Amino acid sequence: MTHFPSPAEELRVLDAELRQLDARRMFLLTRRAWLVAALYAPASAPGTPTAAPARRPEATAPNVQNVLLVLGGVLLTVAAIAFTLVSWGHIGIGGRALVLGVVTVAALGAPSVLLRRGLRSTAEAVSGLGLALTVLDAYALHEVALTGADGTGYAAVAAAVLAVVWAAYGLVLRAPAADTGEAPTRGPLVLPLPLALVAAQLPLLLWSFAVDAGVETVTAVLLVTAAADTAIALRVPLKPVRIVALVGAFGWGAWGVLAAGWLSWAAAGPSAAARAAALLALGAAIALTTARVTPQRALALGAALTGGLLVVVGAGGMARSVLPEVWTVPAHLLCGLALSAAVRTRAPGPVRRGLVHASAVVQGLAVATALPTVAIALLGPVGRIERIWSGAPVDARAAVTLDAPWPPNTATVPFVLAVVAGVLAVAARTVTWRTPALVGALVLTWATVLVLPPVLELPFTAGLVAQGLLVVAALGFAAFVRPAEPGRLQAPLPLTGAVLALVTALGLALHSLATEPATLTVLTASTVVFAAAAARRTDLGALTAPVSLAHATALTCAIGASAGWEPQHTALLVLAVPAVAALLAARLGDSPLTIPVEATGAAAGLLSLALCAAHPPLLALALALCGVITTGTALRPDRRRLGYAATVLFVLASWVRLAIWDVGSPEAYTLAVTVPALLVGHLRRRRDLTASSWTAYGPGLAVTLVPSLVAAWGDAHWLRPLLLGAAALLITLLGARHRLQAPLLLGGGTLTLVTLHELAPYIAQAVDALPRWAPPALAGLFLLAAGATYEQRLRDARRVRDLLGRLS
Repeated sequence: MTHFPSPAEELRVLDAELRQLDARRMFLLTRRAWLVAALYAPASAPGTPTAAPARRPEATAPNVQNVLLVLGGVLLTVAAIAFTLVSWGHIGIGGRALVLGVVTVAALGAPSVLLRRGLRSTAEAVSGLGLALTVLDAYALHEVALTGADGTGYAAVAAAVLAVVWAAYGLVLRAPAADTGEAPTRGPLVLPLPLALVAAQLPLLLWSFAVDAGVETVTAVLLVTAAADTAIALRVPLKPVRIVALVGAFGWGAWGVLAAGWLSWAAAGPSAAARAAALLALGAAIALTTARVTPQRALALGAALTGGLLVVVGAGGMARSVLPEVWTVPAHLLCGLALSAAVRTRAPGPVRRGLVHASAVVQGLAVATALPTVAIALLGPVGRIERIWSGAPVDARAAVTLDAPWPPNTATVPFVLAVVAGVLAVAARTVTWRTPALVGALVLTWATVLVLPPVLELPFTAGLVAQGLLVVAALGFAAFVRPAEPGRLQAPLPLTGAVLALVTALGLALHSLATEPATLTVLTASTVVFAAAAARRTDLGALTAPVSLAHATALTCAIGASAGWEPQHTALLVLAVPAVAALLAARLGDSPLTIPVEATGAAAGLLSLALCAAHPPLLALALALCGVITTGTALRPDRRRLGYAATVLFVLASWVRLAIWDVGSPEAYTLAVTVPALLVGHLRRRRDLTASSWTAYGPGLAVTLVPSLVAAWGDAHWLRPLLLGAAALLITLLGARHRLQAPLLLGGGTLTLVTLHELAPYIAQAVDALPRWAPPALAGLFLLAAGATYEQRLRDARRVRDLLGRLS
């Protein structure tokens, strides 16, 4: 009976066989690598020269053959040109024409024989020579029999005849297979058909030149030639012919389209514009037909895009010829919008997308023409900084231009912006990129309202009111549009609304600098509006709360200037903003608004200090007030580190006050730093037992001891050295009592230097009283004593080092 193994047993057998196959494959690969190495680098016996590796040829045989054939054909063609144009002995042009004709017939007939023998490349070279000779034959015919004919017209006819002859020659002359047993390979030669197409590019163009045709006729000839090339490129399968057709289609088409566009732009009336539009329509028809027929999606998309743009240029040119100049951009925009109706047609997908893209390009260009007006309306008020409270301008346009020229033809700018905004808003209902479309619609709507007052030349007050309402509307939109993630401002629509409100508020504040009442009113209203927006939404408050405080800061400055105060007195009023910010931050706690509010308050405090920097008494007061505000903030558990900043502010305030009192003693300035520093160091040592005394007490002691020591060395009186020495002795004793390195060494070093300074005169007198030989003798004795006790001193030094190391 037949035995069928179990799956586990069969799997084991298969694994064993696979391992054997892997081992055998590895052996064979190793053997192959060895054989390859031995073949290309054989080991030679001693005394036997090693064979040099075979050198590969740098060019293949077919390449060499083609180079020789091309070179030979070129040389023969050059010789034929020289023979025809220059002469050959006493033979006239008629004799040369007869010789050329015979040679041409021979050159054109030879490829048939060569093809039957299988020499296709040679046949191609000889056929190229024959085709070149036909051009010379045409020239010779003109010189012999048709000398009276117009050169340009004859060239047009000759080009047409040559194109037909070459095409027929390439189609009739087939390449049968040679008797070599290979499969038959029939087909036209490569050169004749592409060259025939090259010759076919010239007849119409040369004919237009011969009859002195106008620009419009030449443009039509170019477009007709491009249409023919396009048809050939789409229908003929031969690659060389398609390449020539594509080059001709793109070249002649681009030339014709540019000429038609120039004619449309330069049209002096409806008739000329209509003729230019007809030429553009012909170019658009070629492009759209290509888009429908071609199977390549990228080419279809580009062709449809080009066709749509040509339609817009033609239709817009006709509208421009009958409408005022100010309606040029809206006319083109409306024509571009009409292209978007292609979405509802049954055209292929690439064609529809191309037309929609063309519509988008037209809309983008229309918006680009409106950008200069928007930029002037937005940035023009910046120049008002140099003309604060100089008087209200005549109207809203004068408020943004400030004697600068206003762009022409801006009456339709709001219409253009509003139309594109509406298109984006409608498109947002169906497209996948809904959020970008809504953001674009929002920005364009904002730009429309922004440019309306200067475009319409509204009164200055009406322009301020319009901008104020725009701020409120943008903030309201940002406040009431709910993001996808609550509590986050990163949602595009609310963030865009908030940014637009901020930009508009900045421009409104600059506008209001024209008059004093406008400035106070606008800054007050902006402070309240942005504060209300911050209270409405916490995530929005991270942006609007600082803006509200910034407007409040500007308002305090404006109030001080309105009251006629000096800057140093206005600075004290500005300090109200940091105080409010500190109180507000304390109530907010861990809210996202806390850090922005505190940062804005700090910036306002710095502005206050800058305003009173030129008046030291008020600067000292402002520093002290800033220290008080910072101290109050430092009382919060999460802001303890601000205590250092408060200390610095108080120290700076005391320094400024001492400078006002003309106090020149350094201790008056340094003790204000030393006492808080030592207190902070003591508190740190209590919390951190591992903290070094250098970290805790070193900076505080050095701040006073070093300047005082420098002053004592230059002080001729006895009081400062006495007080400094007593303080240094006390510090040294405290360091020794508590075994602290920093007080012990700093105090001892200061005491030593003060003592040397005080004993320096007596030491100098004692040195002067000694004989001249005494100092060298004393130095020698000192060196002998030091050398005799060197080992003992080293031991003592180690003991002192160990003792100091045990100190904290």
